[in-house]
Amino acid sequence: MIFETPGECFVYITLPGTTELVTAGRFVLSVDRRGAPEGRFVYGRSYLERQNAVALDPVELKLSPRTYATAALNGVFGALRDASPDFWGRRVIQRHLGKAQPGEMAYLLCSPDDRAGALGFGLHQIPPAPKRSFNQTLALAKVQEMADIIVADDDRQAGDQPALRYEAAAVGDCDQVEKLMLIGTSMGGARPKAVIEDAAGLWIAKFNRPDDAWNSARVEHAMLVLARACSLTTAESRVIDVAGRDVLLVKRFDREKVAGGYLRARMISALTLLRTEDTYRARDRWSYVLLAEELRRVSADPAKDASELFRRMAFNALISNIDDHPRNHALLAKNADWRLSPAYDLTPAVPVSLERRDLAMECGDAGRFANADNLLSQSARFLLDATQAAAMLDAMEEQVRGTWYATARSAGVNERDCERISSAFSYAGFRQSATQQK
Repeated sequence: MIFETPGECFVYITLPGTTELVTAGRFVLSVDRRGAPEGRFVYGRSYLERQNAVALDPVELKLSPRTYATAALNGVFGALRDASPDFWGRRVIQRHLGKAQPGEMAYLLCSPDDRAGALGFGLHQIPPAPKRSFNQTLALAKVQEMADIIVADDDRQAGDQPALRYEAAAVGDCDQVEKLMLIGTSMGGARPKAVIEDAAGLWIAKFNRPDDAWNSARVEHAMLVLARACSLTTAESRVIDVAGRDVLLVKRFDREKVAGGYLRARMISALTLLRTEDTYRARDRWSYVLLAEELRRVSADPAKDASELFRRMAFNALISNIDDHPRNHALLAKNADWRLSPAYDLTPAVPVSLERRDLAMECGDAGRFANADNLLSQSARFLLDATQAAAMLDAMEEQVRGTWYATARSAGVNERDCERISSAFSYAGFRQSATQQK
Protein backbone atom coordinates (compact mmCIF):
# COMPACT_ATOMS: atom_id res chain seq x y z
CA MET A 1 0.00 0.00 0.00
CA ILE A 2 1.36 3.42 -0.99
CA PHE A 3 1.22 5.75 1.98
CA GLU A 4 2.38 9.35 1.88
CA THR A 5 2.44 11.11 5.23
CA PRO A 6 1.81 14.86 5.00
CA GLY A 7 4.17 17.11 6.90
CA GLU A 8 1.49 19.46 8.12
CA CYS A 9 -2.17 19.70 8.95
CA PHE A 10 -4.78 22.13 10.19
CA VAL A 11 -5.94 21.91 13.79
CA TYR A 12 -9.64 22.42 14.41
CA ILE A 13 -11.48 23.10 17.64
CA THR A 14 -15.08 23.09 18.81
CA LEU A 15 -15.37 26.26 20.89
CA PRO A 16 -17.27 26.33 24.20
CA GLY A 17 -21.02 26.51 23.75
CA THR A 18 -20.88 25.53 20.06
CA THR A 19 -21.17 22.29 18.08
CA GLU A 20 -19.23 23.21 14.91
CA LEU A 21 -15.51 22.96 14.30
CA VAL A 22 -13.48 26.07 13.48
CA THR A 23 -9.86 26.25 12.37
CA ALA A 24 -7.55 27.16 15.23
CA GLY A 25 -4.16 26.95 13.53
CA ARG A 26 -1.59 24.96 11.60
CA PHE A 27 0.67 22.18 12.86
CA VAL A 28 3.89 21.27 11.02
CA LEU A 29 5.89 18.15 11.83
CA SER A 30 9.41 17.97 10.39
CA VAL A 31 12.94 17.07 11.45
CA ASP A 32 15.68 19.35 12.71
CA ARG A 33 19.27 19.45 11.47
CA ARG A 34 20.12 16.38 13.57
CA GLY A 35 17.24 14.41 12.09
CA ALA A 36 15.17 14.55 15.28
CA PRO A 37 11.41 15.22 15.08
CA GLU A 38 10.36 18.82 15.59
CA GLY A 39 6.82 20.15 15.76
CA ARG A 40 5.69 23.73 15.18
CA PHE A 41 2.27 25.24 15.78
CA VAL A 42 0.88 28.68 15.05
CA TYR A 43 -2.61 30.01 15.71
CA GLY A 44 -4.42 31.44 12.70
CA ARG A 45 -4.85 35.21 12.63
CA SER A 46 -8.62 34.94 12.14
CA TYR A 47 -8.83 32.59 15.12
CA LEU A 48 -6.91 34.97 17.38
CA GLU A 49 -9.32 37.72 16.38
CA ARG A 50 -12.32 35.75 17.64
CA GLN A 51 -13.77 37.09 20.87
CA ASN A 52 -14.54 33.54 22.03
CA ALA A 53 -11.13 32.07 21.12
CA VAL A 54 -9.59 29.81 23.76
CA ALA A 55 -6.13 28.29 24.06
CA LEU A 56 -5.68 24.64 23.13
CA ASP A 57 -4.16 24.03 26.55
CA PRO A 58 -3.18 26.09 29.62
CA VAL A 59 0.56 25.35 29.60
CA GLU A 60 2.22 24.97 26.18
CA LEU A 61 -0.03 26.61 23.60
CA LYS A 62 -1.39 29.79 25.14
CA LEU A 63 -3.16 32.27 22.86
CA SER A 64 -0.41 34.18 21.08
CA PRO A 65 0.66 35.00 17.49
CA ARG A 66 4.08 33.45 18.13
CA THR A 67 5.19 30.17 16.54
CA TYR A 68 5.51 27.42 19.13
CA ALA A 69 8.08 24.63 18.72
CA THR A 70 8.71 21.33 20.52
CA ALA A 71 11.01 18.32 20.25
CA ALA A 72 9.17 16.33 22.95
CA LEU A 73 6.77 13.43 22.26
CA ASN A 74 8.20 12.89 18.75
CA GLY A 75 7.54 16.53 17.94
CA VAL A 76 3.85 16.52 18.91
CA PHE A 77 2.61 19.03 21.47
CA GLY A 78 1.00 17.43 24.49
CA ALA A 79 -2.48 18.79 23.76
CA LEU A 80 -2.34 17.37 20.23
CA ARG A 81 -0.95 14.04 21.42
CA ASP A 82 -3.79 13.80 23.94
CA ALA A 83 -6.22 14.01 21.02
CA SER A 84 -4.36 11.27 19.15
CA PRO A 85 -5.24 7.58 19.55
CA ASP A 86 -3.39 5.67 22.20
CA PHE A 87 -2.36 2.00 22.24
CA TRP A 88 -5.53 0.31 21.00
CA GLY A 89 -6.38 2.83 18.29
CA ARG A 90 -2.78 2.85 17.09
CA ARG A 91 -2.80 -0.92 16.73
CA VAL A 92 -5.83 -0.72 14.47
CA ILE A 93 -4.37 2.09 12.33
CA GLN A 94 -1.08 0.19 12.02
CA ARG A 95 -2.91 -2.90 10.78
CA HIS A 96 -4.90 -0.91 8.28
CA LEU A 97 -1.94 0.98 6.85
CA GLY A 98 0.33 -2.05 6.91
CA LYS A 99 3.03 -0.15 8.75
CA ALA A 100 4.48 -0.87 12.17
CA GLN A 101 5.07 2.85 12.82
CA PRO A 102 3.10 5.06 10.41
CA GLY A 103 4.16 8.26 12.17
CA GLU A 104 2.49 10.74 14.49
CA MET A 105 0.89 12.78 11.71
CA ALA A 106 -0.80 9.66 10.33
CA TYR A 107 -2.24 8.87 13.75
CA LEU A 108 -3.67 12.38 14.01
CA LEU A 109 -5.23 12.34 10.55
CA CYS A 110 -6.45 8.77 10.36
CA SER A 111 -8.41 8.49 13.59
CA PRO A 112 -12.15 9.19 13.59
CA ASP A 113 -13.79 12.22 15.11
CA ASP A 114 -14.65 10.50 18.40
CA ARG A 115 -11.34 11.55 19.90
CA ALA A 116 -11.05 12.86 23.44
CA GLY A 117 -11.51 16.58 23.92
CA ALA A 118 -12.48 19.34 21.50
CA LEU A 119 -9.77 19.10 18.81
CA GLY A 120 -9.82 17.75 15.27
CA PHE A 121 -7.29 17.51 12.43
CA GLY A 122 -7.44 17.71 8.65
CA LEU A 123 -5.73 18.72 5.43
CA HIS A 124 -8.15 21.47 4.45
CA GLN A 125 -8.34 24.95 5.90
CA ILE A 126 -12.13 24.71 6.11
CA PRO A 127 -12.99 22.02 8.69
CA PRO A 128 -15.41 19.24 7.77
CA ALA A 129 -18.93 19.22 9.15
CA PRO A 130 -19.17 17.25 12.40
CA LYS A 131 -20.46 13.72 12.10
CA ARG A 132 -23.88 13.20 13.63
CA SER A 133 -23.97 9.40 13.65
CA PHE A 134 -22.31 7.03 16.10
CA ASN A 135 -22.35 3.31 16.76
CA GLN A 136 -25.52 2.14 18.45
CA THR A 137 -25.65 -0.44 21.22
CA LEU A 138 -27.31 -2.87 18.83
CA ALA A 139 -24.06 -3.04 16.83
CA LEU A 140 -21.89 -3.99 19.79
CA ALA A 141 -21.99 -7.74 19.20
CA LYS A 142 -20.25 -7.29 15.83
CA VAL A 143 -17.87 -4.74 17.31
CA GLN A 144 -16.93 -7.16 20.08
CA GLU A 145 -16.43 -9.99 17.60
CA MET A 146 -14.05 -7.90 15.53
CA ALA A 147 -12.18 -6.74 18.63
CA ASP A 148 -11.60 -10.38 19.55
CA ILE A 149 -10.10 -10.94 16.09
CA ILE A 150 -7.56 -8.17 16.62
CA VAL A 151 -6.59 -9.42 20.07
CA ALA A 152 -6.24 -13.03 18.89
CA ASP A 153 -4.48 -12.15 15.66
CA ASP A 154 -2.15 -9.43 16.89
CA ASP A 155 1.00 -10.91 15.36
CA ARG A 156 -0.35 -11.26 11.85
CA GLN A 157 -0.13 -8.73 9.04
CA ALA A 158 -3.11 -6.43 8.55
CA GLY A 159 -4.05 -7.92 5.18
CA ASP A 160 -3.95 -11.54 6.32
CA GLN A 161 -7.24 -11.45 8.19
CA PRO A 162 -10.28 -11.37 5.87
CA ALA A 163 -12.43 -9.52 8.40
CA LEU A 164 -9.89 -6.71 8.38
CA ARG A 165 -9.09 -6.34 4.70
CA TYR A 166 -8.79 -2.81 3.41
CA GLU A 167 -8.47 -0.90 0.19
CA ALA A 168 -5.77 1.66 -0.53
CA ALA A 169 -6.69 5.12 0.72
CA ALA A 170 -4.93 8.44 0.79
CA VAL A 171 -4.30 10.06 4.15
CA GLY A 172 -6.76 12.81 3.34
CA ASP A 173 -9.51 10.28 2.62
CA CYS A 174 -9.68 8.03 5.67
CA ASP A 175 -13.08 6.43 5.12
CA GLN A 176 -11.59 2.95 5.25
CA VAL A 177 -9.74 3.74 8.47
CA GLU A 178 -12.88 5.24 9.99
CA LYS A 179 -14.80 2.07 9.19
CA LEU A 180 -12.07 0.01 10.78
CA MET A 181 -11.97 2.35 13.75
CA LEU A 182 -15.58 1.40 14.44
CA ILE A 183 -13.88 -1.02 16.82
CA GLY A 184 -10.74 0.96 17.52
CA THR A 185 -11.86 4.29 18.87
CA SER A 186 -9.36 7.11 19.21
CA MET A 187 -9.99 7.25 22.94
CA GLY A 188 -6.81 6.29 24.78
CA GLY A 189 -5.85 3.07 26.50
CA ALA A 190 -4.94 -0.50 25.66
CA ARG A 191 -8.30 -2.21 26.22
CA PRO A 192 -10.53 -2.89 23.17
CA LYS A 193 -13.20 -0.22 23.06
CA ALA A 194 -15.60 1.75 20.90
CA VAL A 195 -17.76 4.84 21.23
CA ILE A 196 -21.51 4.26 21.14
CA GLU A 197 -24.58 6.45 21.40
CA ASP A 198 -27.91 6.10 23.13
CA ALA A 199 -30.63 8.56 24.14
CA ALA A 200 -28.49 9.86 27.03
CA GLY A 201 -25.44 10.65 24.90
CA LEU A 202 -22.07 9.08 24.15
CA TRP A 203 -20.48 6.20 26.04
CA ILE A 204 -17.16 4.37 25.80
CA ALA A 205 -17.80 0.64 25.47
CA LYS A 206 -14.95 -1.34 27.03
CA PHE A 207 -14.79 -5.04 26.19
CA ASN A 208 -13.47 -7.91 28.24
CA ARG A 209 -10.49 -9.73 26.75
CA PRO A 210 -10.26 -13.53 26.63
CA ASP A 211 -7.02 -13.38 28.66
CA ASP A 212 -8.43 -11.23 31.49
CA ALA A 213 -7.77 -12.65 34.96
CA TRP A 214 -11.31 -11.67 36.02
CA ASN A 215 -14.43 -10.02 34.59
CA SER A 216 -12.84 -6.62 34.02
CA ALA A 217 -16.08 -4.93 32.94
CA ARG A 218 -17.86 -5.70 36.21
CA VAL A 219 -14.80 -5.16 38.42
CA GLU A 220 -14.05 -1.73 36.93
CA HIS A 221 -17.72 -0.74 37.28
CA ALA A 222 -17.60 -1.83 40.93
CA MET A 223 -14.49 0.31 41.54
CA LEU A 224 -16.22 3.38 40.11
CA VAL A 225 -19.18 2.75 42.41
CA LEU A 226 -16.84 2.25 45.37
CA ALA A 227 -14.95 5.44 44.52
CA ARG A 228 -18.16 7.45 44.58
CA ALA A 229 -18.91 6.00 48.02
CA CYS A 230 -15.51 7.40 49.04
CA SER A 231 -16.64 10.87 47.86
CA LEU A 232 -14.68 10.88 44.61
CA THR A 233 -16.11 12.41 41.47
CA THR A 234 -16.08 9.71 38.80
CA ALA A 235 -17.33 8.98 35.34
CA GLU A 236 -20.81 7.44 35.19
CA SER A 237 -20.83 3.74 34.30
CA ARG A 238 -23.00 0.68 33.80
CA VAL A 239 -22.61 -2.89 32.53
CA ILE A 240 -24.70 -4.33 29.71
CA ASP A 241 -25.00 -7.81 28.23
CA VAL A 242 -23.91 -8.19 24.61
CA ALA A 243 -24.38 -11.65 23.11
CA GLY A 244 -23.91 -13.25 26.51
CA ARG A 245 -20.82 -11.22 27.43
CA ASP A 246 -20.43 -8.23 29.73
CA VAL A 247 -19.48 -4.84 28.32
CA LEU A 248 -18.68 -1.82 30.47
CA LEU A 249 -20.18 1.49 29.36
CA VAL A 250 -18.49 4.64 30.68
CA LYS A 251 -20.24 7.95 30.00
CA ARG A 252 -18.21 10.50 28.04
CA PHE A 253 -17.68 13.47 30.34
CA ASP A 254 -16.08 15.53 27.57
CA ARG A 255 -19.33 15.55 25.57
CA GLU A 256 -22.77 17.00 26.27
CA LYS A 257 -25.69 16.13 24.04
CA VAL A 258 -27.74 19.14 22.89
CA ALA A 259 -30.35 19.73 20.20
CA GLY A 260 -27.75 20.66 17.56
CA GLY A 261 -25.28 17.87 18.25
CA TYR A 262 -22.62 17.67 20.96
CA LEU A 263 -20.84 20.30 22.98
CA ARG A 264 -17.19 19.30 23.35
CA ALA A 265 -14.92 20.10 26.27
CA ARG A 266 -11.20 20.65 25.83
CA MET A 267 -9.22 17.93 27.56
CA ILE A 268 -5.55 17.38 28.32
CA SER A 269 -3.82 14.61 30.23
CA ALA A 270 -1.78 15.06 33.39
CA LEU A 271 1.17 14.09 31.21
CA THR A 272 0.74 17.36 29.33
CA LEU A 273 0.19 19.41 32.47
CA LEU A 274 3.35 17.93 34.01
CA ARG A 275 5.30 18.66 30.81
CA THR A 276 6.66 15.14 30.69
CA GLU A 277 6.52 12.03 28.52
CA ASP A 278 5.06 8.54 28.86
CA THR A 279 8.40 6.74 29.07
CA TYR A 280 10.18 5.50 32.16
CA ARG A 281 13.09 7.80 31.37
CA ALA A 282 10.77 10.74 32.07
CA ARG A 283 9.35 9.22 35.22
CA ASP A 284 11.00 11.74 37.56
CA ARG A 285 8.03 14.05 36.93
CA TRP A 286 5.37 11.39 37.37
CA SER A 287 4.20 12.75 40.69
CA TYR A 288 0.90 13.46 42.43
CA VAL A 289 2.66 16.15 44.43
CA LEU A 290 3.90 17.94 41.31
CA LEU A 291 0.52 17.42 39.67
CA ALA A 292 -1.21 19.06 42.64
CA GLU A 293 1.04 22.10 42.30
CA GLU A 294 0.49 22.38 38.54
CA LEU A 295 -3.24 21.88 39.05
CA ARG A 296 -3.34 24.69 41.59
CA ARG A 297 -1.86 27.04 38.97
CA VAL A 298 -4.43 26.39 36.26
CA SER A 299 -7.61 25.22 38.03
CA ALA A 300 -10.55 27.57 38.45
CA ASP A 301 -11.09 26.01 41.91
CA PRO A 302 -7.63 25.00 43.19
CA ALA A 303 -8.66 23.95 46.71
CA LYS A 304 -11.46 21.67 45.55
CA ASP A 305 -9.43 20.07 42.77
CA ALA A 306 -6.33 19.56 44.93
CA SER A 307 -8.46 17.85 47.59
CA GLU A 308 -10.10 15.69 44.92
CA LEU A 309 -6.67 14.69 43.62
CA PHE A 310 -5.61 13.67 47.14
CA ARG A 311 -8.71 11.46 47.43
CA ARG A 312 -7.95 9.89 44.06
CA MET A 313 -4.35 9.19 45.03
CA ALA A 314 -5.48 7.60 48.30
CA PHE A 315 -8.17 5.53 46.61
CA ASN A 316 -5.68 4.17 44.09
CA ALA A 317 -3.43 3.12 46.97
CA LEU A 318 -6.33 1.50 48.84
CA ILE A 319 -7.39 -0.64 45.85
CA SER A 320 -3.84 -1.29 44.57
CA ASN A 321 -4.46 0.52 41.30
CA ILE A 322 -0.85 0.52 40.14
CA ASP A 323 -1.81 1.64 36.61
CA ASP A 324 -2.42 5.23 37.75
CA HIS A 325 0.04 6.76 35.26
CA PRO A 326 -0.34 10.40 34.11
CA ARG A 327 -2.47 9.51 31.09
CA ASN A 328 -5.10 8.19 33.50
CA HIS A 329 -5.62 11.68 34.95
CA ALA A 330 -6.94 14.62 32.99
CA LEU A 331 -8.04 18.24 33.02
CA LEU A 332 -11.28 19.34 31.43
CA ALA A 333 -12.52 22.73 30.19
CA LYS A 334 -16.23 22.91 29.33
CA ASN A 335 -15.94 26.69 29.11
CA ALA A 336 -12.97 29.01 29.53
CA ASP A 337 -11.99 27.46 32.88
CA TRP A 338 -9.95 24.31 33.49
CA ARG A 339 -10.87 21.77 36.19
CA LEU A 340 -9.73 18.29 37.21
CA SER A 341 -11.76 15.75 35.25
CA PRO A 342 -13.83 13.01 36.87
CA ALA A 343 -11.85 9.89 37.77
CA TYR A 344 -11.74 7.00 35.29
CA ASP A 345 -9.77 3.78 34.65
CA LEU A 346 -9.89 2.70 38.30
CA THR A 347 -8.80 -0.93 38.31
CA PRO A 348 -7.38 -3.09 41.12
CA ALA A 349 -4.24 -5.18 40.81
CA VAL A 350 -2.97 -8.07 42.91
CA PRO A 351 0.82 -7.79 43.19
CA VAL A 352 2.49 -10.66 45.01
CA SER A 353 3.97 -8.53 47.80
CA LEU A 354 1.78 -7.83 50.83
CA GLU A 355 4.44 -5.62 52.39
CA ARG A 356 5.00 -2.97 49.74
CA ARG A 357 3.08 -1.75 46.73
CA ASP A 358 4.06 1.19 44.56
CA LEU A 359 1.79 3.45 42.56
CA ALA A 360 2.86 4.58 39.09
CA MET A 361 3.30 8.15 40.35
CA GLU A 362 5.17 9.50 43.36
CA CYS A 363 2.82 10.31 46.22
CA GLY A 364 5.03 11.53 49.10
CA ASP A 365 8.42 11.67 50.79
CA ALA A 366 8.93 7.91 50.26
CA GLY A 367 8.37 8.12 46.52
CA ARG A 368 5.76 5.85 44.97
CA PHE A 369 5.15 3.78 48.11
CA ALA A 370 1.38 3.23 48.48
CA ASN A 371 1.46 3.69 52.23
CA ALA A 372 -0.66 5.83 54.57
CA ASP A 373 2.30 7.69 56.12
CA ASN A 374 3.68 8.44 52.68
CA LEU A 375 0.34 9.69 51.37
CA LEU A 376 0.04 12.05 54.34
CA SER A 377 3.63 13.30 54.17
CA GLN A 378 2.87 15.99 51.57
CA SER A 379 -0.77 16.76 52.42
CA ALA A 380 -0.06 20.49 52.63
CA ARG A 381 0.78 20.51 48.91
CA PHE A 382 -2.82 19.38 48.34
CA LEU A 383 -4.03 22.36 50.40
CA LEU A 384 -5.02 20.07 53.28
CA ASP A 385 -3.88 20.36 56.89
CA ALA A 386 -2.53 17.20 58.52
CA THR A 387 -5.59 16.54 60.67
CA GLN A 388 -7.99 17.00 57.77
CA ALA A 389 -5.97 14.74 55.48
CA ALA A 390 -5.64 12.01 58.13
CA ALA A 391 -9.39 12.03 58.81
CA MET A 392 -10.10 11.83 55.09
CA LEU A 393 -7.75 8.88 54.67
CA ASP A 394 -9.16 7.04 57.70
CA ALA A 395 -12.72 7.38 56.41
CA MET A 396 -11.74 6.17 52.94
CA GLU A 397 -9.85 3.18 54.31
CA GLU A 398 -12.83 2.20 56.45
CA GLN A 399 -15.16 2.52 53.46
CA VAL A 400 -12.95 0.43 51.17
CA ARG A 401 -12.10 -2.21 53.73
CA GLY A 402 -15.68 -2.57 54.94
CA THR A 403 -17.66 -2.37 51.70
CA TRP A 404 -15.53 -3.44 48.72
CA TYR A 405 -16.90 -7.00 48.77
CA ALA A 406 -20.56 -5.99 49.03
CA THR A 407 -20.04 -3.34 46.37
CA ALA A 408 -18.43 -5.84 44.00
CA ARG A 409 -21.16 -8.43 44.54
CA SER A 410 -23.86 -5.81 43.98
CA ALA A 411 -22.13 -4.89 40.73
CA GLY A 412 -22.36 -8.52 39.58
CA VAL A 413 -18.79 -9.63 40.32
CA ASN A 414 -18.99 -13.35 41.04
CA GLU A 415 -17.58 -15.06 44.12
CA ARG A 416 -14.58 -16.49 42.26
CA ASP A 417 -13.52 -13.08 40.95
CA CYS A 418 -14.05 -11.48 44.37
CA GLU A 419 -11.61 -14.01 45.77
CA ARG A 420 -9.12 -13.21 43.00
CA ILE A 421 -9.14 -9.46 43.68
CA SER A 422 -9.48 -9.65 47.48
CA SER A 423 -5.79 -9.03 48.22
CA ALA A 424 -5.92 -5.69 46.36
CA PHE A 425 -7.81 -3.89 49.12
CA SER A 426 -6.13 -2.27 52.12
CA TYR A 427 -3.13 -4.56 51.81
CA ALA A 428 -1.00 -5.28 54.90
CA GLY A 429 1.73 -2.74 54.11
CA PHE A 430 -0.69 0.17 53.84
CA ARG A 431 -0.50 0.98 57.56
CA GLN A 432 3.08 -0.08 58.23
CA SER A 433 5.63 2.62 58.97
CA ALA A 434 7.29 3.84 55.80
CA THR A 435 10.66 3.71 57.55
CA GLN A 436 10.22 -0.03 58.17
CA GLN A 437 10.01 -0.61 54.43
CA LYS A 438 13.41 0.83 53.59
